[in-house]
Amino acid sequence: MTHDRPLPPDFNTRVDALFARWTRPDSPGASVRVLRHGREIHRGCYGMADLAHGVPIDERTVIRIGSQTKQFTVLLALMLEAEGKLSMQDDVRRHLPWLPDFPETVTLRHLAANVGGLRDFLEIMTLGGLDIGAPSTRAGARRIIAGHKAVNFRPGESLIYCNTGFFLLSEIVEQVSGKSFNALLEDRITGPLGMRDTRLMRWDSEILPRLADHHTRGPDGGWHKAQWGVVLGGEGGMVSTLEDMTLWLANLDAPKVGTPEMIARMSAPGAAIDGIPSPYGLGLVTCRYRGLSSIGHGGGVAGGRSESVRFPEAGIGVVILGNTDDMGPFSLARRILDLALGEEVGPPRTTAATERLTRAVGLYRAEGGDDVFGVALKDGQPVFVSNMNSGMPIEQVGDGAFMPERGIVPLEFTPRDDGDVDTRWFGRPQRFRRLSDTALPIAPGLAGRYWDATTGFEAEIGEDQGETVLRLRTPHGVWETALEARAPDLHLAVPRRATADTPPKPGAAEAGGWEFTIRSVADGIVLNDDRTKRLHMARTR
Repeated sequence: MTHDRPLPPDFNTRVDALFARWTRPDSPGASVRVLRHGREIHRGCYGMADLAHGVPIDERTVIRIGSQTKQFTVLLALMLEAEGKLSMQDDVRRHLPWLPDFPETVTLRHLAANVGGLRDFLEIMTLGGLDIGAPSTRAGARRIIAGHKAVNFRPGESLIYCNTGFFLLSEIVEQVSGKSFNALLEDRITGPLGMRDTRLMRWDSEILPRLADHHTRGPDGGWHKAQWGVVLGGEGGMVSTLEDMTLWLANLDAPKVGTPEMIARMSAPGAAIDGIPSPYGLGLVTCRYRGLSSIGHGGGVAGGRSESVRFPEAGIGVVILGNTDDMGPFSLARRILDLALGEEVGPPRTTAATERLTRAVGLYRAEGGDDVFGVALKDGQPVFVSNMNSGMPIEQVGDGAFMPERGIVPLEFTPRDDGDVDTRWFGRPQRFRRLSDTALPIAPGLAGRYWDATTGFEAEIGEDQGETVLRLRTPHGVWETALEARAPDLHLAVPRRATADTPPKPGAAEAGGWEFTIRSVADGIVLNDDRTKRLHMARTR
């Protein structure tokens, strides 16, 4: 079924309005293209590529695409599989014997589908006090990955987005092909498609023609240049342009490189979890919006956000490349679809549903577990927050049932009349209990030292200038954060105050301002967040 109703006469003006906040000479912004059945129906370039020199963004501005890189990595792997150089069913340790002996076999397919259960090396770097803004090496990342034999779950048992999997895949495609990722990419994909400005840019400090600066908000509220020191590969290191990513989107519709069977494998569910198809395929995300299928991938890096997505039944394709992290392209692409379909702009939701969500504002914890999420108000609208996300729009998916507007978070939740929330994750029911709206006294006896012999993580908890402070020491560095109790045994790690007399920022945790949780147990503490589960550290004294 196709949806070919006429475009609203003010379609272009209303798309421009979605990006109005960045359409300024003193703001970064984005390049945007909208296609309908392969024909351009909107092109917009908003804001500046270089604020210091007043260079505006245009369709040939080179911008990081972050995790959109993953779809290219998978297609390269599938091409090499077709030549018999690897199999997606291979044990990853067959190709990379330096990896630890995981509790169960992890295959290349597990990695490509984000169901391998491995811990995310970028998050481990952050937790371990290794600033990803500081220079680092691929060898250092390998050591971090090799030091984490423990997994988040059994392979295929659940879904957690994991950069480690695609780091390993990109290492393997280089190894079995005998070529660098860039050489293989140009030989197999970007060269044949004429994507002249698309390549792997391993360091943010590299200089490329027409490369945009990437931006974040600084402590002063102004724009600052943002960059990582970590060396990026097939997990998220590519740059591209609006022109080039339009060619890529066309290739996914009618393959000139790869085969239709390969693209279909990438788009199909990468796993069935408890019998429920995963929205993550092999390097592509397939979900639904307004009853229509959505196939694409987004990207997030230091100072950049992007999205390339197709809505096949509507014949709509959208490319958004932003050089600021103050942007949500996944949701913006859906607002563009709203306009193309002539629908009210925003996640489908009744007025009564919005009122119900507003009453549910607060933080919630899994009954008998450590996972925490929240509902907050942002610009007067209810949004979903977690330690990894500071505000995703919320879509109504049933009578009183909701989902965060994010393709790889298949969490359905229903606020209860008693103040708690019922959830379903791949069909698994779980009750979440409401946490205290204000900080509680810190659990007695929490102060002390803790250690995990497997990873080398060491924690010290104590008082400092009126705050309960956790210092995480690892072989990589030291990270310091404050702890705020929201249940007798559960503490949120929140940013420390700038000075001893600086009051805590009200509502910071509720707005997604916590970094992880710490649960006190009989023999120690357990660290938990969206991508690192149940990291146990035993008390030493």
